[in-house]
Amino acid sequence: MKRRKAKREGFTFVEVMITLTILGFILVMISGTLRLGISSWERGESTRDEYQKVRIISQLISQQIKSAVPYKIKTEQAEGNYLAFEGKAQRVKFVSTLPIKGRHSGGWVYATYEFKEGGSEGGELVLYEQRVLNKNFFEEDPQEESAVPLLKRVSSVRIEYYREEDSEKNQTGGWVEEWNAKEEKELPRMVRMTILQKKGEKGEKELPITVAAFLPAYQFEEVRTGVTRGTIPTRAPGTRTLMR
Repeated sequence: MKRRKAKREGFTFVEVMITLTILGFILVMISGTLRLGISSWERGESTRDEYQKVRIISQLISQQIKSAVPYKIKTEQAEGNYLAFEGKAQRVKFVSTLPIKGRHSGGWVYATYEFKEGGSEGGELVLYEQRVLNKNFFEEDPQEESAVPLLKRVSSVRIEYYREEDSEKNQTGGWVEEWNAKEEKELPRMVRMTILQKKGEKGEKELPITVAAFLPAYQFEEVRTGVTRGTIPTRAPGTRTLMR
């Protein structure tokens, strides 16, 4: 009787195997849940860092464009002196008082923002920046070694320029895709840059990034006195005049 009772209180080999199998399934489910949670956390951290990077870059671009000055280039050509500003749909060139690439010892910088197309992964937004040292700097091509990639995996870049309404010139206000300061004789009042950046591991989503900057100083006037002659940019109400 005691032997039979002991046999009833024990576990058979089949029961032990079933129990171990169930425990194995439970452990697999727990480990899978942990891996999924860790993966989601890592993606969230990566997304947050990416948004933070985009926000900082957008602020730097906006501040440098706001610091653009109507720098007049003196030339002996028939076309005469002209302002150092050229705006295209995917590239803009101007002179600014705010360097981004590095802290220069002094003087103004010549900045060029350009969209470079790429392959299936997308192109990139590149910044060229150098000091204004010679009189022909605006006609020279930017040096490739000075290129600084700002944003990668970029699908497209569209840069627009705001022209104010002028009844004397019979000119309507609005956004235009190109700006030639040689013809306009002034800088645009605003610059807007719209960037589409690919998101996700496969780039299935596009994140629109908009950078809009108002240019306080946009015109250039010549001021003469009895002793000296200088030039200053016309300023908008409530802004500081930048001396040259």
